[in-house]
Amino acid sequence: MEKNNYVDEKKAGSGRKIIEVRSITLGDGVPKICIPVTAHDERELRTQIEKILEAPCDMVEWRADFFEDYCTPGWLPEMLGILRNALGEIPLLFTFRTKAEGGEREVTLEEYEQINLEAASTGIPDLLDLELNRGERFFCDIIRKLHASGMKVIGSFHDFDQTPGKEEIIEILCTMQKCGADITKAAVMPRKEEDVLALLEASLEMKRYKSDRPFITMSMGSLGAVSRLAGSLTGSALTFATAGRASAPGQMGAELLARLLPSMIVEKSR
Repeated sequence: MEKNNYVDEKKAGSGRKIIEVRSITLGDGVPKICIPVTAHDERELRTQIEKILEAPCDMVEWRADFFEDYCTPGWLPEMLGILRNALGEIPLLFTFRTKAEGGEREVTLEEYEQINLEAASTGIPDLLDLELNRGERFFCDIIRKLHASGMKVIGSFHDFDQTPGKEEIIEILCTMQKCGADITKAAVMPRKEEDVLALLEASLEMKRYKSDRPFITMSMGSLGAVSRLAGSLTGSALTFATAGRASAPGQMGAELLARLLPSMIVEKSR
C-alpha cells in the first residue's frame, strides 16, 4: 500500500489542530461542503460522480454501504479506483455506515473491520469514517490499526431517534477524541426546538474549551437545518449536502449551501 501523503496536520491559532486534506483545510473556521455518493452499482456511481463534479463540492463521501455487490471480491479497490480517477484532487471520504447508525447494511464486527481495513489498504481514500457504536475498545483498537496504515479517521456517532443532552454530546465527542480519531462527528435528531439549541451549545463548548482537533456536528431533519449552516459560528468543520439523493435527513442542496455559507462566516471578535 502506498501511504496517503495528502493529509497533513497543523495548529490553528486557537491551539487546535487543523487538518489539510489535499486542497482543503478542515478546522480553520470555514465549514467545507461534502457530497455523498449513494450509488447501488457501478453505473449509478459513475452517473452520480458526473452530477457531483458539476456542483460546488470540497469533499466527496462514498457511502459504500449503499453498494449492492459489497460482498463481491475486488469490489472495494475497483470502485475506489473509479472514484479517485474521476475526482482527481477532490478529497475522498470512505464510509460504510451500518444499520445501527442509519446505514444500509447490517454486518458483523469482523466484517466491519475487514471492510474498513481493506479500504485503507488501497491507499486511495483520504479519510475513513469509523463508528463509535461498535464499542469503545474496538473503536480505539481499529483507529490504531488504521493510523498504522497511514489513514486518517473521522470518528462518528449518529442518533436518528433523539438528541442526547448537551453534556452527553460533549462526552461522546471527547471520547472519540481520546481514542485518537483525527476528526470527531456527532449527528443527532431533534424532536423539539430545544434539541437544536442543545446541539449548537455543545458544539460551541467544544470549540471554546474541549476540542483540540476538528469536529463535525449537525442536528438532522428540517428542524435542525440551521446547524448545517452554522459551522462558522459553532466550529463544525464540515457540512453534508446533496447533488441528487440525500444520505441523511435534512441535507440541503450543494448549490444552496454554497450560496448561503459565505454570508454565515463569523468574523473573530477583537
